[in-house]
Amino acid sequence: MASRATADGITEDAILGGRLRLRQPKRGHRVGHDAILLAAACAARSGDTVVDLGAGVGAAGLALAARIAGTTVTLIEVDPKLAALAEDNARLNRLETRVRAVALDVTGTARAFATAGLAADSVMRVLMNPPFNDPARQRSSPDAARALAHAAPRALLMPWIKTAARLLRPRGTLTLIFRADGIGDVLAALGSAFGALAVTPVHPAPDKPAIRILVTAVKASRAPLALMPPLVLADALGRPAAAAEAVLRDGAALPGRD
Repeated sequence: MASRATADGITEDAILGGRLRLRQPKRGHRVGHDAILLAAACAARSGDTVVDLGAGVGAAGLALAARIAGTTVTLIEVDPKLAALAEDNARLNRLETRVRAVALDVTGTARAFATAGLAADSVMRVLMNPPFNDPARQRSSPDAARALAHAAPRALLMPWIKTAARLLRPRGTLTLIFRADGIGDVLAALGSAFGALAVTPVHPAPDKPAIRILVTAVKASRAPLALMPPLVLADALGRPAAAAEAVLRDGAALPGRD
């Protein structure tokens, strides 16, 4: 990630091999692989309406909009400062006609979302990278912004998924990224509202356990779960794997999701 510091505590960083530029705080939560993997796992089509829940500075939603022309993306972020940066990033990447940011709590009421132009059963795709470090099980960062982005009680996952289910049309899809050891929590939270789950484990190396899971689920489907081929980030010598490079550097869709 090529980075250039500015005078206001913000850096401007090039990601996806320079295809996307992002302004983000120098301290606190920083954009990493998770947001790009999340965007790559979403099989959106031109004309789809997309909501990115917990968008931060907009990395996942903007990466998706850059990859798929004709999508309309709303970035939902509870921190007004990050939401403002996400709006700036849409303009910086000349995507402001298709991407907007809204400062809103993901767990807010249906009325709050409707006021923001997001009525129930109104969108085709939802992305989310929910905070997944349980403070009761993992140590939270001392940086407040980073802790807000990463740490939340396990019980918070259910309200996020309920919001996604409310926003999605029937047969619309939810795509999320989570800790691999939280797969049980994810499957339980998706419950009866979603089916046709496709789970892709993400491994740092061929001989290492998965560190993330990418999950796509279809609202109101009764199709069974499918365990997809894993995505391995590096080979046995530590060199970036070709499939991972295509996603993380070239902006490609995850294999089997385009």
